[in-house]
Amino acid sequence: MRKATTPIRPFLKWAGNKYRLVDRIVAALPEGQRLVEPFVGSGALFLNTDYSRYLLCDANVDLISLYQILKEQGDSFIEACRPLFCEANNNAERYYALRDEFNACRDPLRRSVLFIYLNRHGYNGLCRYNAKGGFNVPFGRYKRPYFPADEMRAFHRKAKHAVFRHQDFTTTLAKAKVGDVIYCDPPYVPLSDSANFTAYSAGGFSMEQQHQLVALARSATERHVPVLISNHDTRFIAKIYRGAKVSRFQVQRSISCNGKRRQTAGEVLALFSAE
Repeated sequence: MRKATTPIRPFLKWAGNKYRLVDRIVAALPEGQRLVEPFVGSGALFLNTDYSRYLLCDANVDLISLYQILKEQGDSFIEACRPLFCEANNNAERYYALRDEFNACRDPLRRSVLFIYLNRHGYNGLCRYNAKGGFNVPFGRYKRPYFPADEMRAFHRKAKHAVFRHQDFTTTLAKAKVGDVIYCDPPYVPLSDSANFTAYSAGGFSMEQQHQLVALARSATERHVPVLISNHDTRFIAKIYRGAKVSRFQVQRSISCNGKRRQTAGEVLALFSAE
């Protein structure tokens, strides 16, 4: 598998973004014709690999709707987002008014425009919802939020090779076929109770679902579809990933605006394969 020649940054800020780990992930991926991602997130791996086709899925409907609209509309969508990135909108009062509009909005285009604004103006780029499905990330207080027009254009160009689907990881893994390579970047198991940031889509991601993901990965290997999974390096993960080809390493992992508070944490890449 070849890495894309020119590094491309995701246009979304995203907790657990894999941009800095692309080389390591690519080195662990087997060959294949189509990359399948059940948890596409920011799309860092998609943007920085060179597969002929991609199936990119996520349980977050706002994320997939945004990607579909950007794929279809390109520059016209980018220019629709630009006006929100102005000094008048970079304050708490406007942020919360636009967040309320987002939560009340049912128009996919407007909702996607607002999603870009909230991602770049909200606290540390978090994407978090309450139990009722309302986006509830607080204002981030940035001096001059960056408008990622160039990165959005790069995503638009790459997206012509991709299919985006809003669906659960169980559906995505169950439908994979020979020639596919699956990379899973699920919400990680917490290193501690205070580090649990799994509610990126309403409902979070339970320990039972972590078990279910592994069971589906093992099932996929029986159909000769390899599955690579990222997660925190914990005793729980070591137990449920037993039998996979596991590599361990240290990464910076925290959700903090203070760079000095970012600490290293153990991470694993586990390859489930019939070979």
